Amino acid sequence: MKILMVLTSHDALGDTGKKTGFWLEEFAAPYYVLKDAGAEITLASPKGGQPPLDPKSDEPDAQTEATDRFKADQTAQQLLASTTPLSRIDPADFDAVFYPGGHGPLWDLAEDKDSIALIEGFAAKGRPVAAVCHAPGVFRHVKGSDGKPLVSGKKVTGFTNTEEDAVGLTEVVPFLVEDMLTQNGGIYEKGADWGVHVVTDGTLVTGQNPASSEEAAKALLKLL
Repeated sequence: MKILMVLTSHDALGDTGKKTGFWLEEFAAPYYVLKDAGAEITLASPKGGQPPLDPKSDEPDAQTEATDRFKADQTAQQLLASTTPLSRIDPADFDAVFYPGGHGPLWDLAEDKDSIALIEGFAAKGRPVAAVCHAPGVFRHVKGSDGKPLVSGKKVTGFTNTEEDAVGLTEVVPFLVEDMLTQNGGIYEKGADWGVHVVTDGTLVTGQNPASSEEAAKALLKLL
């Protein structure tokens, strides 16, 4: 069971002067769910190397058992520091792909041609694709084999407009995940803000927020 995890390379939070990147829990929780299930995990990002960590996800109140485990795991840290450039990834080598969120993907992965082609390749072969929190933003330009947006007619979730408003970034992000999924024909579902909510439709798995990342990885495993 070979699983690809794709992280953002983008670290600027719009023009606020603040930093963003990937959200630590959304990487660590799925990483260990998949690893403990025996998966062989490859990490990739648009630029390769060390992906930028959203500093807010490293604050004390954002820590979980999985993030603590990661901080004590030298092997995982070395893997993360040397992600493979996305352009060098062959989708045929993997059984599934998982996209952790954080705000970064809204700027780079949502527009990245390699990422778009990768997801379209996985979907065409019926291989599972999972994305959590802001990472469903990566589906913005992805098309299904019918030429329609991949999420069209599919049940999906992702970071809610009200959650984005709560963190004060509605006017900063390039687009709102909830709005984009709806505009692309997705049947958008949400649970309570900050609660666990995961949706599976066919081979597509989406999670609403950081708290949903572990269950999203478990849903991906079920498909495998």
